[in-house]
Amino acid sequence: MIGTAMRFACGGAALAMLAACGNMSSQDSVAAKLVQAARQTVDSRKADAAPAEARDPGQMAATALRVNPGPLIMVGLESQGSTQVMAMTGENAGQRTYMTPNEQALVLRGGMLVGTRGLGHDLSVAESAQSAALIRASRSGQASRTMRYWTGDGLERPMTLSCSISPGPKAGVMLESCQNGPLNFQNNYLVQGGRITVSRQWIGPNLGYVTIQELRP
Repeated sequence: MIGTAMRFACGGAALAMLAACGNMSSQDSVAAKLVQAARQTVDSRKADAAPAEARDPGQMAATALRVNPGPLIMVGLESQGSTQVMAMTGENAGQRTYMTPNEQALVLRGGMLVGTRGLGHDLSVAESAQSAALIRASRSGQASRTMRYWTGDGLERPMTLSCSISPGPKAGVMLESCQNGPLNFQNNYLVQGGRITVSRQWIGPNLGYVTIQELRP
């Protein structure tokens, strides 16, 4: 239990460090939002379930690590002020799907977000191989990124962005700054041994940012 608490504390510190690397108008507000998101509790959305009691994220992580032997991530949705543990439910060609009991899911490839399911306004797929190679190698450079979203008419709409990859002010943190016209966002990644272990990534204009912490690889 002590090891789990220490792991989560280190992860929380990493999330705060990522927040400090943002380029939004108020870095203090970014850090505050990220810390707040990391401390929020799980809110059960099942209509037939009793209201869930507030739980500390450290307790959530400890319980999940105890009962689930597989890969786990801790996910914080900033727009919803919620934190949930997701377990890996499938892996195909290096692409992992992590899901909650109520079937909300993130799809990751090497720590990079490539899709969401069950959140509403879902990201169908993100194509970011150029960014991923630079980020995992901790190298600067330019890259293109395409993000596809399902719209109300049932069609998939692509959005192409130009991205700049560079080291952040903190050791081990890589920044991915992307732009398409007036739209711009910045993803932050903590890279350790060529692996992304903690990140803050933009899902889309409706869902905003998600923080992802690896609990068990």
